[in-house]
Amino acid sequence: MTTNLAPTHSSEALIERLFGAANAAFDIYTIYIGERLGLYRVLARNGALDAKEFAECAGIDERYAREWLEQQTTAGIIEMSGGKFSIPDAHAAVLANRDDPSYFAPIARMMVAVGGKLPDVVSAFGTGDGISWDSFGLDLIEGQSELNRPMFIHQLGKEILPAIPEVHEKLSRPEAKVAEIGFGGGWAAIGIASAYPGTTVDGFDPDQDSVRIATENARTAGLGSRIRFNGIDGAEAAARGQTFDLVCAFECIHDMSNPVAVLESMRKLAGEGGSVLVMDERVADTFTGEGGDVERFMYGWSVTACLPNGRAEYPSAATGTVLRTPILEEYARQAGFREVETLAIENDFFKFYLLR
Repeated sequence: MTTNLAPTHSSEALIERLFGAANAAFDIYTIYIGERLGLYRVLARNGALDAKEFAECAGIDERYAREWLEQQTTAGIIEMSGGKFSIPDAHAAVLANRDDPSYFAPIARMMVAVGGKLPDVVSAFGTGDGISWDSFGLDLIEGQSELNRPMFIHQLGKEILPAIPEVHEKLSRPEAKVAEIGFGGGWAAIGIASAYPGTTVDGFDPDQDSVRIATENARTAGLGSRIRFNGIDGAEAAARGQTFDLVCAFECIHDMSNPVAVLESMRKLAGEGGSVLVMDERVADTFTGEGGDVERFMYGWSVTACLPNGRAEYPSAATGTVLRTPILEEYARQAGFREVETLAIENDFFKFYLLR
C-alpha cells in the first residue's frame, strides 16, 4: 500500500481517475446493500443460486435481487455460470465471514455513514464547527466496531500483547486489571479477557450506544462477569481513584477534543506500576505529500469524520486522523509522561506505543 498519486496535469487522466472512483463508490454502495441484508452470507451458505432462488433464500424482491446480482458479477465480486450466481471462497472470507481475519465488509457501512453527513461537513468548513461522532449514526459506530473486530479477537491477545514483555507479564498475573479508554464495540476488551483468563477489564467511553453494543457483545461472548463498560469520558476516569496493570486506548486518541487530558487520566490510572499502551494510525512522522495509500486513506477519514468529530467540543486540539508520532509525543509530554516508545509491531494500519 505505497501508491503515490502525483498531479498528471492532464484533463483526460483526471477524468479517467474520477470515472474509476465513481465505479469504486458504486461498489461500496452495493456492498453496503449486500452486507446490511446478509446477501453475501446467503451465497456463501447456499452455493450457486439463480436469481429467483437467491431472492427466496434472502427474503428480498426478485427484481432487485437480479439487478444486484448482475451488478456484483459485472464488478467481479461474485461470479455466474449456467445462469446461477456464486461467491468465490476468497471473497466470502472478506464479505461474508465476520470471524475471518480478512473480513472487511463493514468498511461499506462506514463510508455510507460519512457520505450521508457530507452536507454538514461542507457547512462545518465554513463555520469551523464540529460534528459529534454519534450524529453520524449507528452505521459508523457499528461499522468501525465490526471492522476492527477480527484484529482484536484474533491478534490482540494472542500475538500483539504477548509481543510486549512488560504488558504480557502483568496480564499473566492472577487478577490483573485492565482499563480501556474509548472501547467502541468492546472487541478489544473481549480479546484481552479471552486471552488472559485471570484478567478483568473496565472500559470508559461516554457514547451510550457503544456502552449498549459492547455490553451485549461481552455478554454474548460469555465474559460479562469480567468486563464492565462505563459511560464515562476517558478524561474523567481517573476520578474514581482506581489503578490498573494496563491502561490502553486503541485508535481513539486522534478523535479526542482534549487528548492531553485523556492521556493525563491514563497516566493516573496506571499509577506507579501500570503500563500505558496507545494504538493509533500508521502514518509518516512528517508530511511529505507522498504518504502512500494508507496515509491517503487516513486523510480521507480525517476530512470527512475524525477532524469534524474532534472539533465537536471546545476547546479542541483538532488533531484529525493523521496523528503523527511527534504530535503524540508532545501530547504525552504535556500529560506528564517522560518517554514514548514506538513498538516494533508490524501492522499495515496501526502503530503501537508504550508511554512511560
